[in-house]
Amino acid sequence: MTLSIILPAFDETAKIRRDVESAAQFLTSHNLAGEIIVVDDGSTDATSDRAREARVPPNVRRLVSRNESHRGKGFAVRSGILASQGEYVLFADCGLTVPFENALPGLRLLQEGTCELAHGSRKLPESVIRKAQDWDRKILSALFHALVTRWMSVPPELTDTQCGFKIYRGEIARELYGECTTNGFMFDIEIILRALRRGYRITEFPVEWTCDRDSRISFGKNFTDVMRELSQIRKDLIKSRRT
Repeated sequence: MTLSIILPAFDETAKIRRDVESAAQFLTSHNLAGEIIVVDDGSTDATSDRAREARVPPNVRRLVSRNESHRGKGFAVRSGILASQGEYVLFADCGLTVPFENALPGLRLLQEGTCELAHGSRKLPESVIRKAQDWDRKILSALFHALVTRWMSVPPELTDTQCGFKIYRGEIARELYGECTTNGFMFDIEIILRALRRGYRITEFPVEWTCDRDSRISFGKNFTDVMRELSQIRKDLIKSRRT
């Protein structure tokens, strides 16, 4: 199997069916043997039902799992990746904020051996922004980038750690996520730091992006949770480095 597509979802009844069908169309139009894994993170709506109703051709494997309670985006992505079978693994946010066609340059980076992790970035000069963030979210995003580069030692050349469109070599994704403990939104930071400690290469590629105002995170509203998760990641990685 070439590509596994992971779709973490929480209360996404209005979006998930289109997401699944778009993912399936991408796989079939490029003759990619693949699977689509939807992880419903304890939704209170019909997200799982809509995911199962989506039209998927028989040559595309579909798996829909549902957590009984809301565990967090990191938990959902980790569950999907650990269940995957693909040579390459992509996880994408719901809502088609980044069209699946954008995965092709990231896949080429992996296939050519340029890197082991390919991250979509909205911050690169070649990226196309169809609908931009509001000014307040832009400011918070800049402050967050400064925080993770200076306090968490994330390389500053990684311009967009939180973009929800990342592709990995499958065995490396399952290795890294098998060790990841962050259940919330800061799981990306933990994966980046664990990857760099193992010498894995991370390369960003430009994407076409449309801001989804129905986002599940606001760094302003979720500031306490963000800082708690970052503090725990920093503590765990420093502790494991010394043992």
